[in-house]
This record gives sequence, C-alpha cells and structure tokens, in this order.
Amino acid sequence: MKNRKTILITGCSSGIGKATARHFHQKGWNVVATMRNPGKEKSLSEDDRLIKLKLDVQDKATIKNALKSAIKRFGKIDVVVNNAGYGTAGPLEAARDDQIKRQFDVNLFGVIDVTRAVLPHFRENKSGRFINISSMGGLVTFPFFSLYHATKWAIEGFSESLQYELEHLGIDVKVVEPGAVKTDFAGRSLDLFDVSGYPDHQSLVEKMKKNFDQRSSKASGYSEPEQIAAVIFKAASDANGRFRFIAGKDARLVWRLRRLLSFKLFRAIIKKQALG
Repeated sequence: MKNRKTILITGCSSGIGKATARHFHQKGWNVVATMRNPGKEKSLSEDDRLIKLKLDVQDKATIKNALKSAIKRFGKIDVVVNNAGYGTAGPLEAARDDQIKRQFDVNLFGVIDVTRAVLPHFRENKSGRFINISSMGGLVTFPFFSLYHATKWAIEGFSESLQYELEHLGIDVKVVEPGAVKTDFAGRSLDLFDVSGYPDHQSLVEKMKKNFDQRSSKASGYSEPEQIAAVIFKAASDANGRFRFIAGKDARLVWRLRRLLSFKLFRAIIKKQALG
C-alpha cells in the first residue's frame, strides 16, 4: 500500500469524478473518492484501495476531515483533482444573489479552499500535484453562461499563477479542459435563471436552451466521462512539465478555431451555433 500513489478527487458522485475514481483504481492507485453524500453512492465499491469520504467544497470542516481521514488511511496524498463544480445559465440581470454566490463558492472558492487545506501536507512531503478541472469554457465563451465562464476563467488564472509559486517546493499544478461530456450537466448540474421578468431576453434564452438541449440529447461529438478520466490520468502521470490538457475533440477544435480565426469571425460562429 505504501508504494502505491494516492489520489484524492472531489465531486465523485457522478460524471467525470466517478469515472476518474474508477480509472485510477483500475490503474492500481489508492483512491479517495469524495462527495457531498457518500452514503447515497452505491456504484463505487470500497476496498483496500478505495474509500469514499464526505467532502462538500462549501464546507471547510468537511474538507479538513476528509483530508485527515485520507492521510490516516493511506499515509500520503500524491495528487488532488479539484473536480467538483456545476453551471449557471441565463442573462446576468436575472441571476439571484444566492445563485451568483453558489456559482463562485463551488467552482472557484471551493477549489481555493481544498488547495489551501492540502498545501501543508504537500509542503511537508516536498511533492504533490494539483489537477484543476477547468473547461473548454475556461478558454472560450458562449452566450448566457457569463457567471460560469467567470469561474472557469478564474480557475485558469489561479492555476497558471499558482504553478510558479509552488514549483520550488516540489509541487506542481495542471489544468484539464474538457469539452462537452455525456454527463447530467444539463440536468442536475445546470441552474437556469428565471427569465419570466425579462421578456427582452426570453426569446434568445429559449433559443439557447433549445440548441443546448438538442445537442445534449443527441450527445453528438460529446466525450464519454471515461475519456476525460484518461486525460486526467495523463496529467497525473506527466513528467514533462506540461500545464494544459485539452480533453475532447470538440474542445480541441474550438480552441484551434479561436486561435486561427479573427475574433469577429469566431464570434459569429459561436452566435450561430448557440442562438441559431
């Protein structure tokens, strides 16, 4: 057990987090699969190399307790994957204060709090790796996702700067940027604003949601969660100092277009795809 590497992953109740826990377990790692309600997760089975722990990124006490339990069980944590997250969508002026706060608490401040909690352990060991799950939405933007993009662009800047200050301590940082993934993001993980009081936005929001739902139902070109998990494993195993891992054909295509085309042309393409 002591010779195996250990990974702690947030947001393992579904999607990318659950697939990543399974992938690393299959690769022989010790896995600390954390989630808000571990008792409800039945498809991840605990054994001598996998434990499920309660960790809510909005609750610092659960972060501290999960970290303590993980170190007690496996002795050392080598990699932390900050995966927990969700999305809001709709016009900014329709967003409630609590929706704005939760979007930043989960996607940004939760990552910061987990990182700060783990850093003393990594510094003590003079080694460690953070893998922060950003998004294609951390590189480009789409209509009516301004708050979600704000958090993911913040994760990009946070991660890129943090790598400089931690490098001399033997700690590194990487980001993984998935494109569209076959998960329940459009259902349980997407919080749509109420636009009933904003008729001038309503028609465009309806077009956005219709196009979004159509793509989600067909999942054409979407990656499987297991494909993203494989990219996360590459990031965890990387020995070449690579920082950014773009995951998914759609994400790679969109990023290539963003770099090659003028902003005016790229913006027109995004508007056509998102709003029709």
